[in-house]
Amino acid sequence: MKTLITCTIALGALVAEGRIVNVAEHGIVPGQDGTYALNSLIKSIENEPGVTLSFPKGDYEFHAENALEMHRAVANHDNGLKRMVFPLFNHRNITIEGNGSMFMMHGRVVPFTIERVEGITLRNFSIDWAQSFHAELKCIERDVEKKAAVFELDEKRYPHKIKNGQLLFDRMGQEDPIGSNMVWDPETRAPIYDTDRYALNSWKPIKVSKPGKNRIKIEGGFKKEPPPVGTILVAHGVHPTSRLCPAIHVTNSKDLKIENVVVHDAGGMGLIVERTENITLDGMKVTSTEERIVSTRADATHYIGCKGLIKVENCVFEHMLDDAINVHGAYVPVAEYLGNKELLCNISHFQQWGLTFGEPGDKVCLMSRLTVLPLFETTIEDIRILNEHRFVLTLKEVPEVMPNVPLSVENLTWYPDLVFRKNIVRENRARSILVTTKGKVLIEDNHLSSQMHGILIEGDNNKWYESGAVEDVVIRNNEFVNIGFACDNRYPLLASPLFNDTQHMGEGRYHRNIKFIDNTIRSFNGHMVEARSCEGLTISGNKMVFSTDYPAIEEGEAIKLDYCSNVSIVKNDAEGFAPLRITQTVDTESVTIKKNTGFQAAEGMKAAKN
Repeated sequence: MKTLITCTIALGALVAEGRIVNVAEHGIVPGQDGTYALNSLIKSIENEPGVTLSFPKGDYEFHAENALEMHRAVANHDNGLKRMVFPLFNHRNITIEGNGSMFMMHGRVVPFTIERVEGITLRNFSIDWAQSFHAELKCIERDVEKKAAVFELDEKRYPHKIKNGQLLFDRMGQEDPIGSNMVWDPETRAPIYDTDRYALNSWKPIKVSKPGKNRIKIEGGFKKEPPPVGTILVAHGVHPTSRLCPAIHVTNSKDLKIENVVVHDAGGMGLIVERTENITLDGMKVTSTEERIVSTRADATHYIGCKGLIKVENCVFEHMLDDAINVHGAYVPVAEYLGNKELLCNISHFQQWGLTFGEPGDKVCLMSRLTVLPLFETTIEDIRILNEHRFVLTLKEVPEVMPNVPLSVENLTWYPDLVFRKNIVRENRARSILVTTKGKVLIEDNHLSSQMHGILIEGDNNKWYESGAVEDVVIRNNEFVNIGFACDNRYPLLASPLFNDTQHMGEGRYHRNIKFIDNTIRSFNGHMVEARSCEGLTISGNKMVFSTDYPAIEEGEAIKLDYCSNVSIVKNDAEGFAPLRITQTVDTESVTIKKNTGFQAAEGMKAAKN
């Protein structure tokens, strides 16, 4: 029975009729493949606003065989034919209510594809796959001298074969080699300390054999030594097939809400959002299951070219093979100035091919690719797509004389504000937070514990082409725990553009107005902040406490400044360390250091006052 409800939409006094649809009445029930019936139901309500699809609580099965397929470009993933379980296109004010259900995926599918939707809520369900996109091998024997190890793995959970001496995993009909891999600690459920030491150089010759049921022996190829007995080698394949299936893909939409949704696995990111306005996550969780160590193949959440407000609160992101959140725009290199205010532009990074860079009316900036600094602001008059790689941009105005340097274009209209509050990020590979946006950023009251940097404020115009020099960032009242247990030179906060050998500093700073205040840092390496090319940096009221969870690293700088100006380092406290060093380059100016305890300014800097 279909139940009618009335809901109020916040558009003056407008009241709209909405409908709750019980999916069971359309043949979508737990325990059997509901893909075709669901695709048909979604198509039937495409032009009806205000619909809620309600799933009575249960375990639902969705298979690739009957899923709608089309070619899709997915940012930071591999483009291609995608089969979709929830193909949501052009809907208005639609809600998917799971009532605590499990949505179990079978095969290479994208569970949610959301395109040109205004007003959508995903609520109260979990997403998982019957077969994972990675393999987990437990080390049960090792020979350090021979660089050999025997691993135990479940042949049903991780089907595989040995072909021409190579270990190949059968992932949904595709043969995947070991490829990228790293070692995890089942006790901490995080990457093992100094994990790179034990990884396989999978491109080097290795010998693979099968000494018994559920056993694999690998000889050679380990970077320094085989993994310790009891640890887990996680193998997750190679490009271009290792990022095919994000759990939720959103593009060209508005007012997205995700509430109490759990993502246990994905052949890519848990959530990837492109060119969408206003995004709210409340109580979302990305985590592994009891049977697996690792959750998603890539980031928990990722946002490119969005605007409005991104609000992420009360979420848990753990056990991913990449970052918890990344917010950025895109630099698009100029291949050629065609004259008549037209630029031939090239989308350089292969995982941004097909990106919607801009539309007429968007404000853009011409950038120097040598200094990564702005040169000229103007507006898009027209954009003509040639293919996934290139487009022609017509501008309202161009400089009277085009600069004789390599150029890129940055979209200034599509940058969001970000609130990241009361979240937990832990036990994942890579960083907790990456943020490069010109909007206002507030990061507060979070628990952050990642293998690499805690918060990375970067931006680069040469590798990932992720744009967005920040202008207003507040990082306060967070707890950073054992940041950098990759055993590298990692910091709770690193703010620096990424340069290659051809790029150099220009006349001006890249990032501006960053406040790192009142945070607590449990640290085994004594690192707090590294900053490069920043104007206006405040580091104050932070407390550092020595941690014995990992081997102590006493070398390096607690605060490291390079090409910065107007820096204030005040009232920070460090306990349990030898005096922590503060250093700066000769290109740094206007630094105030006072009332710090447990810190020592390098020779030539203003002395710290206790």
